[in-house]
Amino acid sequence: MRKILLAVAVAAVLLIARAPLHADLLVYGVFGDYVDALRTQAGIPGLTATIVGIEDVLWEHPSGQQNVERSIAARADTPYQLDGLTQVFMASVVLRCVEDGYVSLDDTLGRFNPTNPDASATIRQILTHTSGTPAVFAYHPERFNSLVDVVRICTGGSFRQTVAAGFNRFAMVDSAPGPDAARLIPPADGISNQMLGRYSDVLQRLATPYSVVQKRATPSQYTATTLTGSSGLITTARDYAKFDLALRHYALLRPETLAAAWHAGGGVNGAALPHGLGWFVQTYNGELVVWQFGVGDNASSSLVVTVPYRYLTLILMANSDGLVRPLPLAAGDVTVSPFAKVFLGLFVR
Repeated sequence: MRKILLAVAVAAVLLIARAPLHADLLVYGVFGDYVDALRTQAGIPGLTATIVGIEDVLWEHPSGQQNVERSIAARADTPYQLDGLTQVFMASVVLRCVEDGYVSLDDTLGRFNPTNPDASATIRQILTHTSGTPAVFAYHPERFNSLVDVVRICTGGSFRQTVAAGFNRFAMVDSAPGPDAARLIPPADGISNQMLGRYSDVLQRLATPYSVVQKRATPSQYTATTLTGSSGLITTARDYAKFDLALRHYALLRPETLAAAWHAGGGVNGAALPHGLGWFVQTYNGELVVWQFGVGDNASSSLVVTVPYRYLTLILMANSDGLVRPLPLAAGDVTVSPFAKVFLGLFVR
């Protein structure tokens, strides 16, 4: 299957390379056709793809069905679970705490919770998925769960409360801070009755998760049952675009903070690490690419790829694990994803 997906991606890049640079609508159409083909090859029931430019969404492309049994098509505003992409939101909150002087990247987690099993690790090590000196990389998203203690010390509230406030600030009206958000009792985590009503509506429209075996989709269950530092956030591609624009326009973090986050430090023998402070970091054709992914076994997957100096971000959300599960993305090379490979081949050349 992976060889088939990569073959489709290579064919797409070769075809796109022949397209005139000025033919934007044609290029987006070709890209959409390949997204559809790759989705079908991966057996993904429903997927939403969005490209964000310098000021707004440039292109939206829902494909397939968010609910197969009821024949409900995927939409640009279909909510999905983000799984590991929740790390990006946690990283943004913690880095803002660093900016404001409440914490330091070199503080150990033991400062915030002495009983933490990762108490000797620093905030920097958690955000970069590293340990030891020199730094050794090992991707374990669940380590981000320990950062909730940092957020509480910094903000005086929970991670959920901070995320909910961010949703309101950036008009992310189709998002929910956890699959259990609608069951909270106000004023828990600063949630109002109005917000509960909105979360309930979002959760009712949540894409149905599927387990896919040999392209046969069977309804399943999401793996995340609450919001943690590494999973559970629910949003749409359209709402994530608002977050992405706020991030890239420095409404969340200062330019120097974001630049530091999107920089890969050195590891053993000075070799560049694949991960910055909350994001994977690499180059493609000499250009910086930052990205992150999420996956819930037999349920969901997501991938966000940003090319900062092109002012472009690709957002992909799916209701099966087919975007991620067959691929070694945790090793730190986004080009193993045929979706990312086509996107980069089109826009970074």
